[in-house]
Amino acid sequence: MFRTALRNVLAHKARLLMTVLAVMLGVAFVSGTLVFTSTISDAYQKSSQKGFTGVDVAIQPHREDGDKGKPGAAPDLGQGLLDRAAKVPGAASATGSVNGFAAISDKKGELIGEGFASAGANYYPGAGGKDPRYPMKSGRAPQAKGEIALDATTADRAGYKVGDTVRVSVNGPVLPQKVTGIFTTDDGNVAAGGSLALFDTPTAQKLYAKPGRFSEIDVKAAPGTSQTALKAELDKILPRDAEATTGKKLADDQAKIIAAGMDGMKNALLIFAGISLFVGIFIIANTFTMLVSQRTKELALMRAVGASRRQVTRSVLIEAFVVGAVAAVAGLVAGIGIGAGLRALMNGTGAVVPDGPLVIPPSAVISSLVVGIVVTMLAAWLPGRRAAKIPPVAAMNSVHAVATTRSLVVRNSIGAVLSAAGVALVLVSKTQSVLGIGAALLLVGVFVLTPLLSRPLIAAAAPVLRVFGISGKLARQNAVRNPRRTAATASALMIGLTLITGLTVIAGGVSQAIDKMATDAIKADYIVSMASQTPLSPDVEKKLSALDEVTAATPLRQSPSRIDGDFQQLVGVNGKTIADLTKLDFTKGSFAGLSGNKAVVDDKTARSYGWKVGSTLDATYEDGKRGKLTVSGVYKGNELMRGIMVDTRTLAPHQSEITDQQVMVKTKSGTSEASKESLRKALGDNPAIQIQTKKDVSESIAGAINLMLNMLYGLLAMAVIVAVLGVVNTLAMSVFERSQEIGMLRAIGLDRKGIKRMVRLESLVISLFGGVLGIGLGVFFGWAAGELIGNALATYELVLPWGRMGIFLLLAAAVGVLAALWPARRAARLNMLSAIKAE
Repeated sequence: MFRTALRNVLAHKARLLMTVLAVMLGVAFVSGTLVFTSTISDAYQKSSQKGFTGVDVAIQPHREDGDKGKPGAAPDLGQGLLDRAAKVPGAASATGSVNGFAAISDKKGELIGEGFASAGANYYPGAGGKDPRYPMKSGRAPQAKGEIALDATTADRAGYKVGDTVRVSVNGPVLPQKVTGIFTTDDGNVAAGGSLALFDTPTAQKLYAKPGRFSEIDVKAAPGTSQTALKAELDKILPRDAEATTGKKLADDQAKIIAAGMDGMKNALLIFAGISLFVGIFIIANTFTMLVSQRTKELALMRAVGASRRQVTRSVLIEAFVVGAVAAVAGLVAGIGIGAGLRALMNGTGAVVPDGPLVIPPSAVISSLVVGIVVTMLAAWLPGRRAAKIPPVAAMNSVHAVATTRSLVVRNSIGAVLSAAGVALVLVSKTQSVLGIGAALLLVGVFVLTPLLSRPLIAAAAPVLRVFGISGKLARQNAVRNPRRTAATASALMIGLTLITGLTVIAGGVSQAIDKMATDAIKADYIVSMASQTPLSPDVEKKLSALDEVTAATPLRQSPSRIDGDFQQLVGVNGKTIADLTKLDFTKGSFAGLSGNKAVVDDKTARSYGWKVGSTLDATYEDGKRGKLTVSGVYKGNELMRGIMVDTRTLAPHQSEITDQQVMVKTKSGTSEASKESLRKALGDNPAIQIQTKKDVSESIAGAINLMLNMLYGLLAMAVIVAVLGVVNTLAMSVFERSQEIGMLRAIGLDRKGIKRMVRLESLVISLFGGVLGIGLGVFFGWAAGELIGNALATYELVLPWGRMGIFLLLAAAVGVLAALWPARRAARLNMLSAIKAE
């Protein structure tokens, strides 16, 4: 039986090629994902570990995970602690570090670096007046206010050299700085495309901390002293709110963070790989079903001469094993190429990745072999089992060819139950998990019912097909001749278009909801913020308010606090102008008189605590001081505006550092290039600051959604490609099976063009059938997911993207036309007499 199975594989090489390709693409996606994420993760980890080579123990502020961002004074990591740390037994030296955000403009005024990766730090001279972390390539270290050193990569990218003046922004205002030095660094952010600017320590402390304070103290161990021993000594001198961590643990923690960050990307890519493999299962099952049906007499003869049912099933599974093994190996090789290509693509799009070798993890090899072989054998098991159950005499007479009424009734009953259960779960779903289960059940149910659905839906195309004469009529009859095969072929395309359509419907609704939210909630002409989403200096609001063009302005700032014992973020606004800049709908009260101990609260927060206008709240501010707040208004909150709002004059005395998240501005001339230019000039033409209209805000969010959607389209394209292979495979098999019939058609007068047209129309009908089902299911799933989103996003409404759905239908038609090219040509070139004699 083993030799027989191998001979069958070699005898049907061309027919199995499409199956190999389908499995190979899915496996390549899996292995490519694992190779790519492992390579990137390894590169970032090694790059970040270099940053800890000079750190044996780091002293940092200590906060429990649940206390991060809550009120309380920061530990005093000052010069006194640094001096004591340098003198503990086993310490060779101690370095004080201060760091934060620093945006650097190039000579054209554009921002250098990758947003949050644009960093600033201090140069801390140690023994010999040098900081070993940042060896100078040219020039000297910064020594006073107004001086800066740049990393060599950034300097080369922008064309800066020692002596040039650079425009830098830390939290808003432009700071002209003279470049005194250019240094080299192993900093991981720089290796990943960011930038690093160094200030002298007093300047950095003023910018990022407080005079005399450090963000971190790094201690180097003396020769012969372990990191653990040094940490134990440092623990004896630490203040209550500081902790010591070994360099090894810092590097390990950083590696875990990087790995966790890559896990999200890896899991997302693997989901799409799974979709491709799932679609591939239909092709594999289809292929083996057709191969087995073509060999029914051969299998019947084997049964007649003594082969058992198990042996027949085993022979089919051996064929599947061989096909799966070949596809798995080919997929692994292709996946390694995909991993390398994705890395090169990232570098090519400006997302610089640290240098490192291509990593081929064992998981990629194992997964490729297991997935390729197991998926193929599972898909081939049912056709093999079905073939083994056919009685030899019935097989010899092809009695098995037509599915029995009982089997169709059972199939349709199961499909109806699954579909009904899926629809019910989707309609009553209140959580994503229930919606996902319902969607999966409905998708499987529709697949099971597809043979039943194919007849009426394909029959609906009959009036159009009549235009093509006998070729159209034959195409329709061929499409419904074997409903199960048509269903399996159409379902592969249906799954891809279901996901694409559903995602498009959801994205369209969310984009419109954000746009409506910005329009409904904001009266301000401009929203000013840092491009990196870091805090703004309060000087920005002061400069803008001083302009004659500006009629009203308010900062939006946050401060951690405890309200009635629970952690809350207080939002500071200008109580005198906030009403002129927002259009919030108040259920009770208003912004009027928002000052002193008055506060306005969003409706959801008010309901959860039972607050109403006049309620008194116990407040513990950021500095630990206590006070009372009185609710003077309750408004309907949304994703852009919500929380407990108080006047900035109430909040400011309790803040250790006053910063704004953004500034809302209204101007005399409204939104115009002239008014925007005046705001830009008042802020020193700072590229680190973005000045956006309401439309800009919604478009930036919509742009991010569309970018993600386009990425998903690209990933789902793999499933569509696999579906195309399925259509080609089905048509090729169908042409082979109908060789005699095609020969007879040629003999009675149907020319080659007619044959080609028949095969192409059959392919077109099957593809459009899958497209219609996919788009219909996608709209339903998009609507259901939108109902869940609407619970959190009040302005969400269903948006049907008719234009894109039309494109998707055209895509399905294009799939049908392209997939039929080779089978149609093959059918037309069949020798008439040879075809008639074929069995």
